Amino acid sequence: MDEREIRDLVDDVEAGRLTRRAFTQMMVALGLTAPMAAQMLAGAGVARAQTKPTFNPTKRGGGGQLRVLWWQSPTLLNPHFATGTKDQDGSRVFYEPLAAFDPDGNVVPVLAERVPSGENGDLAKDGTSVVWRLKKGVQWHDGKPFTADDVVFNWEYSADPATATVTIGSYKELQRVEKVDSHTVKVVFKKPNPFWYDAFCGNRGQLIPKHLFEAYKGGKSREAPNNVKPVGTGPYRFVDFKPGDIVRAEINPSYHVPNRPFFDQFEMKGGGDAVSAARAVLQTGEYDYAWNIQVEDEILKRLEQSGRGRVEIWPSGNPEHVQCNQTDPWKEVDGERSSVKVPHPILTEAAVRKALNVLVDRAAVQEQIYGRQGQTSANFLNAPPRYQSKNTTWEFNIDKANQILDQAGWKRGPDGIRAKDGKKLKFVFQTSINAPRQKTQAIVKQACAKAGIDLELKSVVASVFFSSDPANPDTYRHFYTDLQMYTTTMGAPDPQLFMEQFTSWRIASKENKWSGNNVTRFRNEEYDTLWRGAENEVDAAKRAAMFIRMNDIVIQNVVVIPVLWRNGVGAAAKALRGMDLSGWDSTLWHLAYWYKA
Repeated sequence: MDEREIRDLVDDVEAGRLTRRAFTQMMVALGLTAPMAAQMLAGAGVARAQTKPTFNPTKRGGGGQLRVLWWQSPTLLNPHFATGTKDQDGSRVFYEPLAAFDPDGNVVPVLAERVPSGENGDLAKDGTSVVWRLKKGVQWHDGKPFTADDVVFNWEYSADPATATVTIGSYKELQRVEKVDSHTVKVVFKKPNPFWYDAFCGNRGQLIPKHLFEAYKGGKSREAPNNVKPVGTGPYRFVDFKPGDIVRAEINPSYHVPNRPFFDQFEMKGGGDAVSAARAVLQTGEYDYAWNIQVEDEILKRLEQSGRGRVEIWPSGNPEHVQCNQTDPWKEVDGERSSVKVPHPILTEAAVRKALNVLVDRAAVQEQIYGRQGQTSANFLNAPPRYQSKNTTWEFNIDKANQILDQAGWKRGPDGIRAKDGKKLKFVFQTSINAPRQKTQAIVKQACAKAGIDLELKSVVASVFFSSDPANPDTYRHFYTDLQMYTTTMGAPDPQLFMEQFTSWRIASKENKWSGNNVTRFRNEEYDTLWRGAENEVDAAKRAAMFIRMNDIVIQNVVVIPVLWRNGVGAAAKALRGMDLSGWDSTLWHLAYWYKA
């Protein structure tokens, strides 16, 4: 990030588009201290923000309709099968966890009465158990009471391999979940658990009702009618859902927070693209909020000039990255391609991956496309700061790529494409349809051509690429191409589950209906050992060192090529308030508190 871009961020703070907290976190990520960031703002004449008046409504509703745009639209509304952020967010309109994660990564109660701690006696000192006390008087949208039985059921449902949930990683290591009384549960871990706030918290902790899903646990899980007709405890209840198009909801008159929510109806519209979504909020004012505005920064700045809305930017731990398939996507074995039974014929060669690694011009992508929306990084794991590796570097060097391939015996043919042993360096490189991603693809393709590598670019409609449909071969979890690019959402202020996506037991396959999140099909014994060790390491420094080593293994083996460490970016109507957007949880984690001033 250069001086001009930092000045733009300072201007954003002054204009109210970026919070001081978000600015400080971004500067810390670049290696500055928090006091230095504060001095930069002070030196630019940006006064410390005054405490904003708290919005204390005296009644529920009255705010009319809240209209939001999720251009990657939800395809189902069961959070346990949500393979993409869009499905997690669509589910979060209706379902809630015991606790959520605020912008600073703090655990805040939602369906829980309070956050467990050593001080209040609910968190065991040895990290082997935690007691959750549930809010009383909470009802499911159909009027049934929310109780401890529902919490126990969600563990049983998610931990059952036959159910094939994407949340199984959060629940499979629980030894048991005990019902203490109607509104108290005790979670007992198999071993000391430093990430005790994973299960039942955040996006992976959204709770579904036992009385509607009990009959569909296991092999019948995908047959449940309520996979697309949610009945939750959230601020809005279900009205209508057209997969890939629209979600409609109405106010929950029995919501457990007094005088919330503010809006009477909720509409989540899907489809289109990020640019049209940004324009619909910032320029035309048709919508109140637009999610994931992955649009060239210069376009966003022009759209903001209309004065109808503002760009919201906040820190996250999410990397835009290129993945190298470790398996052969072109050979079918037992009804699936990209099977671990067949290694990739070319990308398993380290020299080829190393060459690709220096052919991604990260600086050009950041400067020409994303601007203030992100920063370059050599790491896959970037946050929180204590987990960020200082052992890695990145470079863009076409000459070096040519040298690596020459030494490895890849010779240029008459067509300029390198070949060896009858194999050509020709790859299919896919991503979702989105202008910044297509421009990034073009930048990578141009550099690769100069090194004798031919890339065929493939673009898949976002609603398909990020679909949860196990029968669709074009989803990113099938990964039926050589290379692919997208952003992985960290989803919690702890990297345990985030880094599980490179473990051997989480490989996406036909057997688990492609619900596994190890889509690169990477397998490494040291990595697996480190991950299991970190899972139960209560010494914070030792645990951080383990995750840093995991990141280094992935980077040094070029399993992925980080393109950009992205910030969260959305577009909000000028009057919209209360979002408190968090890089550790769903955009809608605070939906009950959204309002218009």
